[in-house]
Amino acid sequence: MNYTCKTLDNSQAELTITVTPEDYKKHLESASDRLSAKINVKGFRKGKIPADIVKKELGEMAILQEAVEDVVKETFYKAVIDEKLETLGMPQINIEKIAPDNDVVYKATVALMPVVKLPNLDKIKVEKKEVDVSDEKVEETFDMLRGMQATEIIKDGTAEGTDKVVLDMDMLIDNVPLEGGQAKDHQVYLSEKHYIPGFSEQVVGLKKGDQKEFSLSFPDTHYQKHLAGKKVDFKVSIKDVYERQLPELDEEFAKKLGQESVEKLRELLRSNLLKEADQKAMQSAEAEMLEQLIEKTKFDPIPEVLLNSERQKMFYELKRDLDKNNIPIDQYLADIKKTEQQLFEDFRAQAEKRAKAALISRQVAMDNDITIADEELDRELETLKEMYKDNKEYSDNLARPEVRDTIATSMQNRKVMDWLKAKILGEQIMEDKNLKDLGCCDHSHEPGHVHSHEGEKVEEEKQEDNK
Repeated sequence: MNYTCKTLDNSQAELTITVTPEDYKKHLESASDRLSAKINVKGFRKGKIPADIVKKELGEMAILQEAVEDVVKETFYKAVIDEKLETLGMPQINIEKIAPDNDVVYKATVALMPVVKLPNLDKIKVEKKEVDVSDEKVEETFDMLRGMQATEIIKDGTAEGTDKVVLDMDMLIDNVPLEGGQAKDHQVYLSEKHYIPGFSEQVVGLKKGDQKEFSLSFPDTHYQKHLAGKKVDFKVSIKDVYERQLPELDEEFAKKLGQESVEKLRELLRSNLLKEADQKAMQSAEAEMLEQLIEKTKFDPIPEVLLNSERQKMFYELKRDLDKNNIPIDQYLADIKKTEQQLFEDFRAQAEKRAKAALISRQVAMDNDITIADEELDRELETLKEMYKDNKEYSDNLARPEVRDTIATSMQNRKVMDWLKAKILGEQIMEDKNLKDLGCCDHSHEPGHVHSHEGEKVEEEKQEDNK
């Protein structure tokens, strides 16, 4: 076998590979064996037909065509290793010459890992914001915790204060009903912010049997892009109003949540809120750090195969989020009036940013010898197996090599981020040395991972105290 290698534009390479008959002889023998199991020849059992009979029945060209895939796999891999190429995805193969007892010649065009030149990290300047928690925020959390244990009693009067309203709702734009814009038995808690700003205020003062029409604007950040920022007309019909009797904020309430006094509960809430705010401040600093790194790093052209991989991940993530809200992807596409391909194209800019962030992480790891040892990965896998021991499908997936590689990459990315924070944020991260104690251990590669609700944090503290 011999080959030539030519560098192409857009981080690609073209290998022209010539394979002699002597080099591919063994693959002809394997191909003949496979074909013998597919044909019928009188006097022979399938799979036991001699090679000369297979050649006579099918011809040498058929055997060579059966063998060519194995020939390409072996020789392409060898050429890539010899050239020390870092390839991405599958190569595009074009057979240029193929005939029995002659050289097989083919071209392989393959995407390469783009070259990344990092900036001087000493010139990346990011500061993590100082955080504080107001007394008002603590009291809001108290109210939320009390609301979680409220007693609901149906009432004849109008909705007010902390009441709950059950209603039917229709949404329209220009008198045209929105697809999926009808809701039966929709529950509205007057003491909580509705996902459509101003909605709760519109139903205050209504009672069972009342009907009302009003208009509100959806938030600009609403996940349904065709509704974001749009003015929508509402028709609501009140079915029931419930008075919500909240428990008194006293020692008994505190003890139910595992704390000896209201003051201790207040201290716990403030501590949890501070930790959550600090975590968000750190996440914001990390995002700003990555933005600066992406802006100041020099990249070779990003291959399409890498961008497409990121876009596929983004599509999967969107579909997963929609599934959690019981929204079929077809309905979502209909709502935003786009095809799956159009949505895929919309992902390009964000996919490029994600791909660049991944390339930066990889380059930092290579430059600074940041690796994941086998024993580290094994411990992580054991932890995940224990966490999901009741989910057989998830546990089985952990044994797959590609899943193991994905988790190892995720762990390495976390190590790189820690290294970058130590390098760029410096002393600021010393305040976060107990980050894992903040209730935010990062298992971002786990399915359905979410951060704890404040009330759940208190319950977790209570369970820990009871152990």
